[in-house]
Amino acid sequence: MDAPTAQPSPAVVAAPASRWLPTALAGVAGCLLLVVATSPPAVAGLPPFLDTPIDNGNGGPSNLRDWLFLLVPVVATALGLTLLRWWPYLLAAAALMVVPGVVMEWDFTGAYPWVLALLPPAGYALAIIALLACAQGLTRTAVGWGACVAALTLGSRLVGAAMTDGVGWLLSGHEPAAWHSVLVGVSLAGLVPAVWFHRRGDSAAASPADSRSWRRVRLVVAGTLAASVSIPLSFLTTQSLANLLGVTWSAVARHGFAQTAVIGAITLVTVTLLAMLAGLWPLAGAITAAVAQMAVIAPAILTITALSYNDPLRWLATLAGAALGATVAGSRLRVPLAATLAILAAMALFIAYGATTGNPEKLADQRIVIPSVLILVLSASASGAVIGAAAPALASRGALPAVVGPLAGTLAIGGLQTIQVTYLKDGEPEPSILSPAVHLTTSGVLMLVAGASIGGLGFAQLLAARRAERKHAEQIRREAAAAERDRLGRSIHDGVLQVLALVQRQGSELGAEGSELAALAGEQEVALRGLLAGAASTDSGAAEDLRGLVQALAAPDVEVATPAQAVELPSVIAAEVVAAVRAALDNVRKHAGADARAWILLEDEQDGVRVTIRDDGVGFPPERPGEAAAAGRLGIAQSMRGRIADCGGTTTIESQLGEGTEVEFWIPRARQARR
Repeated sequence: MDAPTAQPSPAVVAAPASRWLPTALAGVAGCLLLVVATSPPAVAGLPPFLDTPIDNGNGGPSNLRDWLFLLVPVVATALGLTLLRWWPYLLAAAALMVVPGVVMEWDFTGAYPWVLALLPPAGYALAIIALLACAQGLTRTAVGWGACVAALTLGSRLVGAAMTDGVGWLLSGHEPAAWHSVLVGVSLAGLVPAVWFHRRGDSAAASPADSRSWRRVRLVVAGTLAASVSIPLSFLTTQSLANLLGVTWSAVARHGFAQTAVIGAITLVTVTLLAMLAGLWPLAGAITAAVAQMAVIAPAILTITALSYNDPLRWLATLAGAALGATVAGSRLRVPLAATLAILAAMALFIAYGATTGNPEKLADQRIVIPSVLILVLSASASGAVIGAAAPALASRGALPAVVGPLAGTLAIGGLQTIQVTYLKDGEPEPSILSPAVHLTTSGVLMLVAGASIGGLGFAQLLAARRAERKHAEQIRREAAAAERDRLGRSIHDGVLQVLALVQRQGSELGAEGSELAALAGEQEVALRGLLAGAASTDSGAAEDLRGLVQALAAPDVEVATPAQAVELPSVIAAEVVAAVRAALDNVRKHAGADARAWILLEDEQDGVRVTIRDDGVGFPPERPGEAAAAGRLGIAQSMRGRIADCGGTTTIESQLGEGTEVEFWIPRARQARR
């Protein structure tokens, strides 16, 4: 597991144990809450986390109680996503919401208000958001521990499901209530250090962008809408679905699994669009986490059923799988190891399917222990490791709670509902809770998809990190070079360049040798200014700061004004623009008069770059450029207009006798992008 004191990357800052330890302890405490929430003492069939919701079209909520049961978890999700930095208080509130459910387990009389039944579902939703916010904060200080906690958000729910053995817990008196009471008490105690340490909030758990920015808002909106998708779908009755599909009511009513699959497909499309609203990284992360969660359900149903009479082996095997997945997620090689675990889990599922001649339910019917334990450990560890490996990339963008929480959770439900159409035999679903387990090959394929997804996500994150590092290093290099040029330029401009300019202007008055000396001085002046401006890049696609190149043209009779910010152009275009400006200055020196002065103005506008060269010389008639071109003198046509035209720009020349000349070059941004 990544050590908190290891050498940090640019995006991760190492922190002492006094900072990450309370947060990690709170993460473990939050996982205990999820164990309690997913292990109710009385379950007629599958545990809640493993059971796929079946919607047969009941027409939506009919009274206030139904509305509250639908809305309260959505409100809890929205509240959690809005208050990420206060996750220790949210986890504490979630623990208190679980308490009424534990009290109900002790009281078999049922003499309690039904309103208390609203608290456990809200606490469950709030606990997941808060726990993922805790993981997001940890990734900023100890990335390995943050990924570990993210992996345990799935592993702890699998452990809770494994601890539920149908009605078996009812036969053991108050044992479930006692265990739940102990777990809730331990989780509350584990939250105390984090609540104290983060009493003013955990800024690392919030989005890296400003809380009022669109990036932050769209994550909250997408997550809340994903959690509320089931509300409008609950109004989709059998008749309305039949009308939507253009078939009769009886055709839909006879095939309830198909109706559920259609609703699942609608859920998939809706939540995918919401994930796209949140951004490309949230979309990729949500799909990866959802596929990993979908892939583990059928193997968990099969193996937990096969081990139902092997307490405590059943939940110990699940715990071992969750611990292995968290360990892999916490390592530095989390991405390749998670992909490897997913491939191994898929191989185990394919082998189990083939070894049972296409009837994997034999593992449960014959209660075969060793293969069941192996499948359970591999499946649980692979799914948890995939989610944990995706956590750092999402956490760095402030998207982990929304993506792995409501977005991935709702996507997984929709996916499980949709793939029920593959759980058929002779056109009808298997009349057993093992119906998903019969088709282990579907889960094997999903495992392979999860492994490929986390591999792609990890590769994309690696490319993004290297690109950010190169951009940061290049920015530092440019700033250092600019600072050095400015430092040298100030001293050289006031000394050497002034002398060279003076020799260049007055050397011709000293005869032939003086003219030669003036020419050499001019060459050395140009070379020295080019050295100060920095060597031009030989890469045609590299960016060049036009300011330095233009500033190198300054002289006693040439003043230059540039913006304070960098004016970047592709190096080829920058070289052409500077060459055109040099040509304009040459014309000033040749034709404007001995005492003429020139001014260069560089402007960086939204849609292009504008360079203006103005002099106070003698000027010329407007028809002079045309006459010069007709006579074969192509300085203006080729050196200026031609160069700028090749860059996609335009050249404007205005002059009047006795009023000087103004030359303006305009280079549009669109052309720069194409070059």
